[in-house]
Amino acid sequence: MNLFLLIILISFIEFFGDSSFKVYARTKNNDYLISGIFWYSLMVYLLITALKFGNVAYVNGMWDSVSCLIETVLAIWLLHETLSNRIQYLGIVLIIAGIFALHYGPIPK
Repeated sequence: MNLFLLIILISFIEFFGDSSFKVYARTKNNDYLISGIFWYSLMVYLLITALKFGNVAYVNGMWDSVSCLIETVLAIWLLHETLSNRIQYLGIVLIIAGIFALHYGPIPK
């Protein structure tokens, strides 16, 4: 299994969980709480699976950065949220650079 693709999948699943929790926090509709718990449970299972292929330092660094990028793009695109200034958008560009830097070379076991 390609670890990077697994981390991308985990990041999308985290977005579904976070979105469900956001709706729950604003509406107190228990269906969204249950949905968020489901997505986060699946995310934890897949993170455990990812750790079979790389060490904690790599998997966590890659997951945090990919998740931040994917969740930000989806929040802007689907939820119509924004960042508040150019420096924050620059931070997203730096995260992209960090993903490339982490992906350079072999995956540490």
